Amino acid sequence: MTKSVFALDSFALLTYLNGEPGHTRVMQILRLARKGQVRALLCMINLGEILYIVERQRGLISAQRAQALIESLPVEEILPDRVLILEAAHFKAHHPISYADAFVAALARRESAVILTGDPEFESVQGTVQVEWLIPRGGKAVR
Repeated sequence: MTKSVFALDSFALLTYLNGEPGHTRVMQILRLARKGQVRALLCMINLGEILYIVERQRGLISAQRAQALIESLPVEEILPDRVLILEAAHFKAHHPISYADAFVAALARRESAVILTGDPEFESVQGTVQVEWLIPRGGKAVR
């Protein structure tokens, strides 16, 4: 039997770090990943996105703490290779999403993963990749 695979975007991990609505689902996925029952993936582009958001909002020390916490989580850190970069560029060219979100979409397609997010930008790629929403659609994502 194949394990379920989840691609975590910055929204999912910031939700987890901040204890925002939807964080219990992220915690559940991380617990399952720690047990080896699912795979949780994080593109390093999205790690950078998380860290700049935290540093901009709360300062460098908070960003360093967030990095240490993320690095302790049972997530597979994915360095973007040439193929993933080209696929992300293709997503960005055809969908109204940020470049960082394009990497999540490209990773999800490559790994047959479900994107775990609350970011409404992913509505545009929903027919191409599978998306699991952390907050009800129509709810406000504030970042």
